Amino acid sequence: MSQLDQRVAYLVKQVADAFRRASERRLRELGLSMAQYAVLRALADVPGAPAAELARRTFVTRQSLRDVLGGLTAAGLASVAREATAGRALPVTLTDEGRALLERAEAIVLEVEERMIAGLPADELAGLLRACAENLA
Repeated sequence: MSQLDQRVAYLVKQVADAFRRASERRLRELGLSMAQYAVLRALADVPGAPAAELARRTFVTRQSLRDVLGGLTAAGLASVAREATAGRALPVTLTDEGRALLERAEAIVLEVEERMIAGLPADELAGLLRACAENLA
């Protein structure tokens, strides 16, 4: 085993990549990528959020978000308002179809997550990871 395999940051990245790959394999059944799922999830969590907020919540660039949103709107899963309700940002919302697909996708992602943490103390693990993020904020 190399020294790198013992580094916590490397292991976190390795787990994140494995989780993304496993989730994407299953999400493909629904015609979704992990990025599309993340945007649908963020839209459910923050209805009417502007694109900049969605990009922050989903860890993608605004350009990447534009591409993902374009696909979601073309598929009828999300809609972008024609006019801003405040300022210049156009609110983005889930459509009924998007909500229904998100429910199915959420079940898949939760199943992958449960498989990933099987046998581990989930609350304790979440607390430790939250503390890591807060230490770097």
